[in-house]
Amino acid sequence: METQVVDNQKKKSLKGVWKTLKVRTKIFQIFLHLLALAGCAVFGAWAFYELGFTKNKGGVDNNNRYLADYKAQTNLTDSSKIFEDNMVNYLNLVALSRFYPINAHLITDAEHYNERAGSIRQMIYAADMYLQEGDTARQYQQMVRELKAVLDKYPAKASDAHLIPWMNEPAWPALKAAILKDKDVILEAARLTGVEPRLIVSCLVGEQIRLFNSKREMYKQYLGPVKVLSVQSQFSFGVNGIKDFTARKVEDNLIDSSSVFYMGRKYEHILDFETENHAAERTSRLTDYHNHLYSYIYTGCILHQTMLQWKRAGYDISNRPDILCTLFNLGFEASKPSDHPQCGGSHITVNNQIYTFGVIGNDFYYSGELAKDFPILAKSFADE
Repeated sequence: METQVVDNQKKKSLKGVWKTLKVRTKIFQIFLHLLALAGCAVFGAWAFYELGFTKNKGGVDNNNRYLADYKAQTNLTDSSKIFEDNMVNYLNLVALSRFYPINAHLITDAEHYNERAGSIRQMIYAADMYLQEGDTARQYQQMVRELKAVLDKYPAKASDAHLIPWMNEPAWPALKAAILKDKDVILEAARLTGVEPRLIVSCLVGEQIRLFNSKREMYKQYLGPVKVLSVQSQFSFGVNGIKDFTARKVEDNLIDSSSVFYMGRKYEHILDFETENHAAERTSRLTDYHNHLYSYIYTGCILHQTMLQWKRAGYDISNRPDILCTLFNLGFEASKPSDHPQCGGSHITVNNQIYTFGVIGNDFYYSGELAKDFPILAKSFADE
């Protein structure tokens, strides 16, 4: 009883003291109490976190065993097996595109950017994880089995033969090596003339194959052992066989703004001469055995000027390497825009089979050969 009386007296005393405090002091004390409470809350939250009460311990995914099988898909080292595996990948993508085209497109596009070997197979495998059950999954798996059955019905033949017959010519590997030696100057000429490098190389291939087969024994001693390009120095000049009157026409077209072949002001000075003797300097440029840059610049100009002539007449041949190579071979006088351009040019005989210059250029352009160094670009000409 006495204790209760004392407590009541203390409460009354505290109330009395509180009432006597100034408003400013009351506010300050309330603030201190709130600050202390906030500190306790923060400390408590930290302790709760550190003691692990907020951690999600998780668990083993139901697909763990499926995902673990990735290792079995990445142990291929034999090139033939890798190629065969890629064929199966494409079949899977064909099937996937019928049910989930978005995912098939994403995986197909990603193949161009992925650097890790076997990544496309892993991407397909990861997608298949969601196609294990249900009607759609069964249809998808059935389509994959049917496509693979077709592939198995026609097993790959063990053959080193090239589909394009003239590329089975022993000189072809040597010619590719020789072209790669000129990669930097070809790219520079393409930049200067606004032409896709692969188009310039297509004309080069046509001319070098023509030269090799017209004077086979003579060129064997250069192209085979030494792997260098043949340079002409009589009736036609350089590695691409540019005739003198064609070269002069190219030069005139660069500066004649009224010409249908005019390429624009940015190209007017790419062939400016350094001496007064233009004829001698032109020949010297084209027949330089050590630097073929000017052969490629003239080639790029011919291609660009011809394309512009046709485009201004209402016909776009920028995506027709067969026609562009044909007209490069035949010359400006044969370039007559129409709605029915024809592939042809000089006849070239390789292993008793006759080709035309235009077809050989087109064969190379779309063959995939040297694609890493001279890829097919989005645009064939810079100023389209």
